[in-house]
Amino acid sequence: MTARFLSSMLLGMACMASFGCDEKLSSVAGPTPTLEPTFASIQTDIFQTTDSSGRTPCTQCHTSTGRNPSGGMDLNPNVAFDQLVNAAVRGKPGAIRVIPGDPDHSYLVQKLEGDASIVGRRMPINGPPYLTDGQIKIIRRWIAIGAPR
Repeated sequence: MTARFLSSMLLGMACMASFGCDEKLSSVAGPTPTLEPTFASIQTDIFQTTDSSGRTPCTQCHTSTGRNPSGGMDLNPNVAFDQLVNAAVRGKPGAIRVIPGDPDHSYLVQKLEGDASIVGRRMPINGPPYLTDGQIKIIRRWIAIGAPR
């Protein structure tokens, strides 16, 4: 029993160490150095703001302010979370924009990466510039940790 307990302890410590050694997010965030894997940060630094690469904010097209939002997705702050998390995609039956804990099957990630299975074009539609690999990695992390509000 002592050997089993010791093995479990060592495995647990190794797992914690691997999480602690993760790279600093600022080193992968590129033109959005303060971007964090939180909804508030993604809303501010990606959806609402032009970044230093010249990428336009997502709310340029995905807004209900004075228009119908592109793709039926409104990224204005008061509704964006509900428009994304567990929300069906208009135009692609069965697809969900953000599936908490599953970035690979979240349509938002597929659209940002330009996956071959998407309907229409890669986002942002007026790219390049598109989001950087680091920006997408941080969005993936937010989804992987459960896409908390």
